[in-house]
Amino acid sequence: MINFPPKQIGPFVSEFLLTGFPTEEGVVITTLERPVPNGTRLA
Repeated sequence: MINFPPKQIGPFVSEFLLTGFPTEEGVVITTLERPVPNGTRLA
């Protein structure tokens, strides 16, 4: 989760960003291997 301010998108409010990688079999969602400190940059 990235600390973005809430944003109105259509009828709902988005409060996070979900990242992933497109593949031939579909999108692979980025996950954490282990906890990291808040504010750590996504490489």
